[in-house]
Amino acid sequence: MKQRKMLALAVAGVFTAGLAEGPLAYQAGDLILRAGVASVQPNEHSDPLALNGTKLSGTKAGIDNNEQLGLTLTYMFTPRWGVGVLAATPFEHDIKAKGVGVDAGSVKHLPPTVTLQYFPLGATSRWQPYVGLGVNYTLFFDEKVDGQLEGAGFGPGKLHVDNSWGWAGQAGLDYQIDDHWQLNAAVWYLDIDTDATFKFAANRITTGVNVDPWVYMLGVGYRF
Repeated sequence: MKQRKMLALAVAGVFTAGLAEGPLAYQAGDLILRAGVASVQPNEHSDPLALNGTKLSGTKAGIDNNEQLGLTLTYMFTPRWGVGVLAATPFEHDIKAKGVGVDAGSVKHLPPTVTLQYFPLGATSRWQPYVGLGVNYTLFFDEKVDGQLEGAGFGPGKLHVDNSWGWAGQAGLDYQIDDHWQLNAAVWYLDIDTDATFKFAANRITTGVNVDPWVYMLGVGYRF
């Protein structure tokens, strides 16, 4: 009986040591690349549209969702702490003039985001949840005025959307399949505040928008 207990303790000790120090553990210097489908879902709050400085009651801007290829990179500088970067192929969103009943335009953007990440379980589990906090810079480009708005009596126009700096929060979960491959799910909240200006020959429409999207991503990762 004593020999069985000693053998069981020895096996448990080896197994525990393997979990703590084995190849599945995150280590300082690890580089984790993840790729998957990323969905940007704006949680927008808009000021009323203003025509030549006069606010139009009952109007606001609306922004639709969009999905693209999402890419993230994490560099571990300790087994529990890392720096993460979010990148993607350009997202494209249609802009609605709510209360007016027309499509207003479209815009593309890139949301590079850097977060300091904390992995609370350390090296003891295949499941590696993490949280992060950092900063986001959103670059808007390829802004276009929709034909419906131009056809509503305004004529040809141009759209400008200001770039944005803001804070970013993140939560995620890795499941390590083997020494290198893993599954990943993650969510970000991005603080994006911007001003949009529609310029026409004789008129100008402006509004301020808190885009503040939730970004969801499902993908696979590879640890180098």
